[in-house]
Amino acid sequence: MKGKSFLVCLMCCVIAAPAIAAKPMADGAPHAEKLGWKLGCQAYSFNRFTFFEAVDKVNSLGLKWIEAYPGQKLSPEDPETPFDHNASEEVRDAVKAKLKEADVTLINYGVVGLPNDEAECRKVFDFAKDMGIQTIVSEPPEDGFDLLDKLCEEYQINVAIHNHPKPSHYWNPDTVLKVTEGHSKRIGACADTGHWMRSGVDPLEALKKLEGRIISFHFKDLNEFGNKEAHDVPWGTGAGDVKAWLAEVKRQGIEPVFSVEYEYHWESSLPEIAECVKNFDRIAADLQKD
Repeated sequence: MKGKSFLVCLMCCVIAAPAIAAKPMADGAPHAEKLGWKLGCQAYSFNRFTFFEAVDKVNSLGLKWIEAYPGQKLSPEDPETPFDHNASEEVRDAVKAKLKEADVTLINYGVVGLPNDEAECRKVFDFAKDMGIQTIVSEPPEDGFDLLDKLCEEYQINVAIHNHPKPSHYWNPDTVLKVTEGHSKRIGACADTGHWMRSGVDPLEALKKLEGRIISFHFKDLNEFGNKEAHDVPWGTGAGDVKAWLAEVKRQGIEPVFSVEYEYHWESSLPEIAECVKNFDRIAADLQKD
């Protein structure tokens, strides 16, 4: 079943659905919230599922925030329709209804292309404005930052530069510093701690370098440092010094969005992500005592 009539029916089902009553796998991150930190999930953690299922998984963790990525299928009822910045008004309305029902906020979107092309960039920014998104995560070309200055200020939306592993363009935090110099403070870093570890970059030193430019995180802890094949583990149980990273964030006095991006055990990662959430909030509570 396709088309507008199906999506209208889907919206009605979402609105009419009872509130999710299952006991949460985690209780969110209340101590982190006291530091002004927003912990949510990058929907890519659940890329074997639809966006609606990802929203329900975020809700089951007691979290209130989600970061969408381009092209995830919409729902079990409509598994062929993608959700991204090309989505129709009907699809967007269905997503808004689902988010409201689950009490989850779509806060970030990426990693998405932002070419040095105003019409193409405006399509992404218009989508972000319509969906209430605060930050677009991207790896834009170096010649596009003057355009991004203009659009970030016009729309009052951030752009956070993501670092995929070496040899991607922004794997080194020095490159992020170089391209953001002299540009809007709405342009900064989406710090992917796991990809830094894969590239042999010490996340603590990278965070110190990027002081004043950190907007958001794709937060990870890995089983090994300096290995491109390393995999995610629950935060605080791997090779990363998660408490030191978070202590540095607290020292900088910033209030970023932390997106759990757990890229392991794709079909059954939720218990491990729940452990990440619990460990994160435990560390946040400890940092408030220091």
